[in-house]
Amino acid sequence: MLGELLHSLSQPLTSLRCSLELSIEEVAEQQQESVSVALQQTEKVIGMIQLMREYLDAEQPGPEVHVAALAPALRSVIDELSSIAEVRDVQLRLMGTCTAAVPVPESRLRLALQYLIAPMIEAQPAGGEVMLLLGESPAGAVLRVEGARGFRELERSATQTKRNLVGATSASVSVSTLCRVRLAIASRVLENAGASLVFGDGGVNPTGFVLRIPRRVGTPAR
Repeated sequence: MLGELLHSLSQPLTSLRCSLELSIEEVAEQQQESVSVALQQTEKVIGMIQLMREYLDAEQPGPEVHVAALAPALRSVIDELSSIAEVRDVQLRLMGTCTAAVPVPESRLRLALQYLIAPMIEAQPAGGEVMLLLGESPAGAVLRVEGARGFRELERSATQTKRNLVGATSASVSVSTLCRVRLAIASRVLENAGASLVFGDGGVNPTGFVLRIPRRVGTPAR
């Protein structure tokens, strides 16, 4: 029911966004700024509704007939995020591989990985690096992701960022909230599929994470 209500709410908001986009060039110059602000706020609300729908979807595990291979999905996400990393002068380095699969639709797996890795890119300074270490053992597959500076130094950086949020604008707080929601969505998607996810600092402004996929979830051992 809540999903249907969110869908119904998104339709008029989408229509409003289209109307604002069409009118921004037609209104007087002194009104364009107001229309632009209204358009930005409308897009923000639409984005929040989309996250709420994704959160609801994550609460409902898909049928186990949907199985996605981890390694190809991870490589695809890295390719998608490479342009963002390039703009921020951050290098993405993937090492290792595995044969593990996760019982979720590939689109959900890719979304979860994107929501986990994107904040790591944003947390790095110019010239930084995000290491993605993928491995496999009889117990299952492990994906370890951390900044090149390591967990401890990044934790100090994250702590300083949290301190800087004191007295920050509502926009900054909103961005932080959206980040936490995306991490929660990723956690639910993966944990509902039987995997375990541990963040380097408890999940707020993550400095890294470790994803473990037990053998019973992945493919049989060779």
